[in-house]
Parts: sequence; structure tokens; C-alpha cells
Amino acid sequence: MAKKSIKSVFFCKECGFESSKWLGQCPQCKAWDSFAEEKVVSDSVHHTGSLYNEKVKPLQLGKIESVSEGRMTTHIGELDRVLGGGIVMGSLVLVGGDPGIGKSTLLLQMCFNLVKDGIKVLYVSGEESARQLKMRADRIPDAPSDLAVLSDNDLMNVEDVIRTTLPQVVIIDSIQTMLSPDLDQAPGSISQVRKSTGILMKLAKTLPVTIFIVGHVTKDGQVAGPRVLEHMVDTVLYFETDAGASYRFLRAVKNRFGSTNEVGVFEMNAQGLREVPNPSEYMLAGRPQNESGSAIACTMEGTRPILIEVQALVCRTSFNLPRRTAAGTDYNRVNLLMAVIEKRLDLHLGECDCYINIAGGLKVSEPSLDLAIVYACVSSYRGTAIDPKSVIFGEVGLTGEVRAVTNAEQRIAEAAKLGFEEVILPKANLDRLDDEKKSRFNITLKGIDNIRQLF
Repeated sequence: MAKKSIKSVFFCKECGFESSKWLGQCPQCKAWDSFAEEKVVSDSVHHTGSLYNEKVKPLQLGKIESVSEGRMTTHIGELDRVLGGGIVMGSLVLVGGDPGIGKSTLLLQMCFNLVKDGIKVLYVSGEESARQLKMRADRIPDAPSDLAVLSDNDLMNVEDVIRTTLPQVVIIDSIQTMLSPDLDQAPGSISQVRKSTGILMKLAKTLPVTIFIVGHVTKDGQVAGPRVLEHMVDTVLYFETDAGASYRFLRAVKNRFGSTNEVGVFEMNAQGLREVPNPSEYMLAGRPQNESGSAIACTMEGTRPILIEVQALVCRTSFNLPRRTAAGTDYNRVNLLMAVIEKRLDLHLGECDCYINIAGGLKVSEPSLDLAIVYACVSSYRGTAIDPKSVIFGEVGLTGEVRAVTNAEQRIAEAAKLGFEEVILPKANLDRLDDEKKSRFNITLKGIDNIRQLF
């Protein structure tokens, strides 16, 4: 008989880092007093079984039959975009986000759309009773009545139901509530989360069935539990938003079947989550007119161009050390651009505080935002308004040069679609456009190769 050994292992409650002894500070996430002791039971007999319960044999790559991945549409365009075109059969998807941000609501709306298409769906709730789930579903209009719901957190029971009913899509809400009887730990512990995810991964790959897992996040915005969960699943989706805002951003942090650069935009209302098909128009709603320090830039989120407002406030400082603040963009990049402005444009910004804000709550890190930040800073410093019908984008170097950026044609087309009359862009991008493309955009294009030409 196999001998079982019990040993104590310490896990970080914030990031899941494992250690053989207690540590005051986690070496991975730097959290203090976050280690908890758990008992781990291991068998002395080495298990050699495979995931697919068959003998493992090496195969030649050329003899493996190519199978095109089948996808199911959710009829939620923003979700399909982030998933890479729809749901891939047999995949394991982890959905994370802050409490109350709309994870369960989005998945419930997705289930309703799939049921209307005749797809067999099972919604497993370990946090809510069937009546509570019914109350939440009643807020969504046109909700079908034939969605299968299971209110249980015993993973063995859930596994039996999945193997018996054979649904095509399963929702586990949430993974922190699932309990495996093989372990003595409480639900939500590191061992329980890892064990439950391993069982669900085996179900997804062997039946096959597509499984969506809802995961709680820590105070730092990471999925609670060991980081190995993100390596076990096929796709990791994160919901993001600013406190008190009605909009939600859905990003793919990891996606084995699509791009990780796409973003989906939703708005929360009384009937659930509503898609925002035109984020540019949504981001620019309510922007000030003829005010200094406001510039319109165009950023790329995957294959989608989005127009955003860059706001800058430059004012005299009351302290010996001027203050720099950046919300929605890289703080160090703002400091770098401030130094370029002071050196190349001979403006004494060392005596001024500078505050940069990306209106709308979107976080942008790509360098195409540089030129708009420079333009907004100088506009606020001089008190001169920027033409509200202008869009500006480009990367700025340390010598003040304006470098080319990618997807310039898509950015120009987005500006023209929303009725802007002028685009200021790097001269290198303008030179690559032929006369036919310039006339097709029906918008004034001005190319510059140095920030001095802005003024």
C-alpha cells in the first residue's frame, strides 16, 4: 500500500509563493506577514498516469493531424474580441476582477446568449443559492428559462454532474469556494484552489468542455492563489475600472488562442453590462472646449484605435522640489518628457508642478502618447488652448525628434470617422502615405519631425 506523508508548507496568501519555513516578508510580492501554514499530504508511490488516461507515446510532428479550432460566438462583441474571436472548445478560462465589478453578470449574460443558440450550459455557483441566482438573472431582459443551475461547492459532486449531463460550457463561480474532500484545508486555501483547478483542467481537456473559472483578486489586483493557476489555464481575463466609474475594461493577460493586446469596453447599468462599440466617442464625452492643457491623442489597443484626451496642468510650485503626478500613463516617461521640453524648448518647467491625466480611466503605456503629452504640457504652461478639432500622436526622443509609430493609417481613419479636421503626426509616417490614401481620409495631415515645429 502507498504510504502517505504529511508535511507543513507555508504559502503566501497574497501571491501563493511556497516556502518550507515561515518568512516575515514574501520574496516574490514583498507582502509582510502574509505566510500561512498548511498541511500537505503526499503519496510515497510515484504516479505515472497521464492527463488523458492513456499510454504516452512520442509522435512525429508531420504525422499529427491538423484540426482547426472550433469557436462559439457569445453574441457579445467585446467579449468575443478579447477571447480572440469566440470561445474555443475544450479551453479553460480564468476571469478575475475586483468584487462587484461585473464578472458574474457578464458570464450570466454570455450563458443566456449561448442557451438561445441551443448550446448546453451549466452554471455552478458556490457563493449564491439558486434563488439568489434567479433574482440576479431577473434583472437581465429576455433571460431564457432553460439554463441549468447547480448551487454546490463540493467539487466531487460538480464533477459527477458534468460527466453525467455533458454540458458544452460550464461556469464555476468561484474557484475559491470549491472544496475537494481529499484535502483537509478550508475552501479558498492555496491547496484547495490548486487541486480544484487541476481537476477542472482535466475535465476540460478530456470531455471536452469549455470551463470558465471566476477568481477573486487580492488587494494588488492579482488572482488570489498560487501563480501556477495562470500557467494552468488557457486564457486569463481581467476586469478593470476606476472606483465609482460605470465603465469596465476587459483585458486578456494570457491567451493561447488569440492576441493579448485586445481590450473590451463595457458600461454597467440596471440591466447588466452593456457593450460600448465605439470607445473613442465614449472616452471623449464631456471633454472641455477651448481650454488649455487638453490634447486629443490616438492609442492602439490591439487592433482597435481609441481616441483619448490627455490633460495636463502646469502651475508654479510652492515648494523647493516640484511635484510630478501621472494618472493613466507611465510616471517615469512623464519625467523624461518634462526634461526634453525644458531642454529643447527652453521652458523653465523646473519651477512648476506638473499633473498628467488620461481622462476616462484607460491606462496607456505605448510611446505614441508622447507628442500629445508634450503638446498638452506646453499648452497649459502658456495658457493657450489647442484646436479641439486636432488629433496628435507620435513618439518623442531625447533630442526632441518625433519618431514614427505603428498603425498610423488606422489612427487617421479613426480621427476622420469622428469628425476631426486635422491630424498632427510624425513626418516619417506621413511620407509613407501615397496621395490616394491622403485624399481618401479627407482630413488635413501635418507631419513634423521635431517638437519645435509644434509651436
